[in-house]
Amino acid sequence: MSQEPMSSDITSDDKLWAMLGYLIPIIAIVALVMEDKKNRPYVKFNAVQSIVATIVITIISTVTLGCGSILFLVLLWWAYQAYQGQDVKIPVISDFIRNQGWA
Repeated sequence: MSQEPMSSDITSDDKLWAMLGYLIPIIAIVALVMEDKKNRPYVKFNAVQSIVATIVITIISTVTLGCGSILFLVLLWWAYQAYQGQDVKIPVISDFIRNQGWA
């Protein structure tokens, strides 16, 4: 996981929206609908990534009959990283999102 920020033009508002997207996935969806937020690369990438990560963790939790729900605690770490302006790297998911051109 990289500790360096994605770019120098990340505002505190961008960091807040990115963090909230991990904590409350509906906010990530709202960020993708808002014109001014979806045009911000940091907010858009983290919003898409948090939605995909939440879906994957939900599927894992369902398949493992709830045992995988401990993975939701990882979302807290990713939210913290996003609020610090760091590049949040989620194995497989980050590369998948970039390769699909979603963010």
